[in-house]
Formats: sequence, C-alpha cells, structure tokens
Amino acid sequence: MQTLDWIVLISTLLLIVVYGTYQSRGSKNVQDYLKGGNTSKWYTIGLSVMATQASAITFLSTPGQAFNDGMGFVQFYFGLPIAMVIICMVFIPIYHRLKVYTAYEFLENRFDLKTRTLTAILFLIQRGLAAGITIFAPAIILSALLGWNLLLLNVIIGFLVIIYTVSGGTKAVNVTQKHQMIVIFTGMIIAFCLIIDKLPEGITFSKALDIAGASGKMEVLDFSFSLDNRYTVWSGLIGGTFLMLSYFGTDQSQVQRYLSGKSLKEMQIGMMFNGLLKVPMQFFILLVGVMVFVFYQFNQAPLNFNPNATDIVLNSRYAAEYKAIQEKQNDVFAMKKASITEFSNTSEKVNPDVIAQYNAQSDALRAEARILIDKAGDSQNIKVESNDKDYVFLNFILHNLPRGLIGLLLAVILSAAMSSTASELNALASTTAMDLYKRNTSKKSDKQIVTASRFFTLAWGIIAIGVACVANLAENLIQLVNIIGSIFYGNVLGIFLLGFFFKFVKGNAVFVAGLITQVLVIGLFLLNEYEYINLPFLWLNFVGCAIVIAIACLIQSLTSKNDYTAA
Repeated sequence: MQTLDWIVLISTLLLIVVYGTYQSRGSKNVQDYLKGGNTSKWYTIGLSVMATQASAITFLSTPGQAFNDGMGFVQFYFGLPIAMVIICMVFIPIYHRLKVYTAYEFLENRFDLKTRTLTAILFLIQRGLAAGITIFAPAIILSALLGWNLLLLNVIIGFLVIIYTVSGGTKAVNVTQKHQMIVIFTGMIIAFCLIIDKLPEGITFSKALDIAGASGKMEVLDFSFSLDNRYTVWSGLIGGTFLMLSYFGTDQSQVQRYLSGKSLKEMQIGMMFNGLLKVPMQFFILLVGVMVFVFYQFNQAPLNFNPNATDIVLNSRYAAEYKAIQEKQNDVFAMKKASITEFSNTSEKVNPDVIAQYNAQSDALRAEARILIDKAGDSQNIKVESNDKDYVFLNFILHNLPRGLIGLLLAVILSAAMSSTASELNALASTTAMDLYKRNTSKKSDKQIVTASRFFTLAWGIIAIGVACVANLAENLIQLVNIIGSIFYGNVLGIFLLGFFFKFVKGNAVFVAGLITQVLVIGLFLLNEYEYINLPFLWLNFVGCAIVIAIACLIQSLTSKNDYTAA
C-alpha cells in the first residue's frame, strides 16, 4: 500500500466515526438511545438493514465463493423477498402496536417472562459469536495479505465501532450505516468496471460471460431435490425463507433497525426496499467474483491466494513438491490461455469441454497444494488456512487495482465490518438492558437504563473482540455466519409463530418445547457434520421451526387433556 491508499483508508473510516458520533450526540433517554427517537426515514431503514446483513464477510467471501463455485450461491437469497412481505404484514404491525424496544418483549406479552428470557439468551449467544466473526473475518485476511498484526487489527476494528455505538446508540448506527453503504456501493461498482477494463482487448463483457459459462460459473438455478446440493432453488425458497423470517423478524440486530422508523409505513417501505434491492446486490457481488475468475484466465493466478500459507509451505521440507505443482499449474494456465485467446479472436463460442478439462486439472493441482500446505503447517505446529476462498478478492485488489482505489476498497471492507458489528453490539446491548437487566431488577430511571445500555455496549464490544481473537476460519466465512444463525434461528422463529398463530398454546409448553428443540437442532447439526445424516444447514431453519411448533402443540394438548381429566 502506498501513501495515497493510507490517506483514503484512514480518512474514510475516521469521517464515518466522527460523523456518526456528531450526528447522534444528545441521546439522553431510552427512546432516543435505543430507538433513535423514532426519526428514521424509509431509505435510512432500508440501507441500515442492508448494511447490517452485508458485513465484511459479504465482500470478502462472496466473490471468492463465486470464483470457486459460480453464481449458484445467489439461490440462498431467493426466500428474502417472500420473508419481507410476511414481516411487513405480520411482524412489523404487531411490534409497532405494542411499542416494543426489543422483539422479545412481545413474547412476554403473549406467553411469559421465562419464554422471553429464553429467546433473548438464544439471541445473545448466537449474535455474540457472530459479532466476533464479523470483526475476525476482515482482520485475519488483512493480516495475512498486508502483514498487519492480527490481534491489533481485531482491537482497532472493535474499538472504532465501540466509540460511536456507545456514544450515540441506535441513531449513530443508522446514520453511519447510510454513508457506509454509499462507500460500499461506490467501491464495488468501481472494482467491477476496472475488472472489465483489465480484460484483454477483444474480450467484451458478453465474451467474458461466455468464458464464465463454459467454465460452469454461470449456473444460477438448480431445481434438483438432492440434499447433496447445498444451494438449490428449493433450499433457497424454503430454508432461505425461514432463515430470513427468523433473521429479519426475530433477530434484534435487524428488528432494532426498523423499530427506529418514523411510522409504520416508513418501516414497511424500508423493509420492502431491502427486499427488492438485496437479491440484485448479492447477484452483482457474485458477478464481481465471476469476473475475477475470468480475469485470471488471462493472468497467472497464485497456486494459493493466501500468501501466509504459501510462505509456510515454501519454508518447509515440502517446498520442492510445492514448486513442482506450481510448474504444472503454469503449464496448464499457458495451454488454457492459448485456447481462450484463440476464441477471443473469433466470433465463435468457447468450447466448454476444453475449458472444463483445463479447469479440472487446475482445481486438482490447487487441491494437491492445499494438502501440502496442511502438511507443512502440521510439521511446524503452525495453524495455517489452506482454503483460500476468502482471500481471492482482496488478493486481486492489492495486486491489480491502481493506487488510491486500493485504499477505497479496503475502506469498503472495513466499513462493512464496522456497520455489521455496530448493529450487533447495539442489539446485544439493548436486549441485555431491556430483556434481562430492566425486566429482572427493580424499577430503573431512563438515565440508569441508558447508562446500563452504554456499559453493555462496551462489554459486548470487548467480548466480540475476545471472540475475534480466538476464532478460526471455517471453509468459508459467509457460510460460517449462516450456519451459526441456522442452528438457533429456526427454533426462535417457531416460538414467534406460535405466539402469532397458535392462540391455544401457553407459555409453559412453548418454553419446554424451545429447550428440547434447541438440543435436537444442535444434535442434528453435529450428526450432519460427522456425516451420519445428510441435512444441509439451510434446512435446519425449517426443521427447527417445525419441531418447536409440533412439540409445543403436543405438550399443550396433553397438558390441556390432563387438566380436563383432573377436573
């Protein structure tokens, strides 16, 4: 990075922090601090909701996901518009009518305090873990690519977020996220245009799509019913709908964004705006990853995009084997480039069989390299990440974009990290303050609750930094966050649906069903991880929701029957 990149990066981040702190000064009471004074317009709500979900993981992992597996991941979001309609029709009117500060207040009104406390605790567990991952994701990748100290990066990202979130609460989060999304959209559009511009002469956008299609990267829709395929139209529409209903309807980090709305109408329009824009945005980010793939059909890609992993294996006894694989990779690349370049000079379409053959050889060599990297790490007692999906896009940025724009794209990634983490800390603090602290202690004044909320924000910030410091990379960061959510969301959504639609079910039945279901869902996840069953994580949302509803209805029916018999 050059001086210009540092200037762009630091000034962008500091302006966001200072602006958020300044605009949200004077948040003295609970209404202002936790609901932003109910002043948010629909576009602020929509962008804030989008920024909360679009963490740094989105902009690091999604292009890498497309680079490796193509556009099919977009199916994951197919349930989102359906969920937005249901939330606007059912969830938001109820929350608005009850004037709740958190989603879990509704559950006490409908059931009892223990059910409210259970769901609040489930939220705190999964969102507390996710907050750490949203800090850790950009930190570990920036650390590997730039040589920055990982622990220091975790602290810096967390500290920047804590400053304005503790100071201004929900309003600070909302106003900063609006500008963070502008930075994010600008940076991604510029990156996309530059990728297209860097393709060889004669390779138009249309031909680039042909190359990607011949490589199997443009297969967007999968209508198969096989559970072996993680992302299909059906898993997106069914599992995705339940996940999005849970996330946007019951997760306080999202609920708090639209509870700050000026009116019911503003809340609903903001959520529909998010529903209409989110899928195209994810499609575009995946397309950026596909274009990065096309770029590397004409430019030599690293055998592994994680430079730290490469350094470790080249300084081990496996160095000679690794270099031999690199030579084979160079030969495959040269032949593939010649074949694609020949196509670029004609009006014919590229031969998919030829490209598939070269890609298969390249993928096999990359897999061999990952095995060597793992062996090198084990031999030196070093934990090294050989799976490089999350490093693809940032590696491209650092080595191929002009000075100044590198700083902007890094600002995009860090802005996304800050926006998601700020929402999460804000929601964790409000849930702790309102659902646990206020509800389970003697009556507190507004000032005491605001002070407690600030303290809880700071405390959760420190916990998130701590989680980030001990976290480890999974196969893909964006999947890891969604896996954590899927383990808890289905159960929580089912509890809310019981409250909305199953009027005969009472608090005791729901509470017991919620505990049993959480144990069962965790068990199903572990059985799938150890390959005893085949149940992709997206389906856990549907399964968890169905189980808690079935068990609660069964318990209530048996209880009611026993009560009737005893009478």
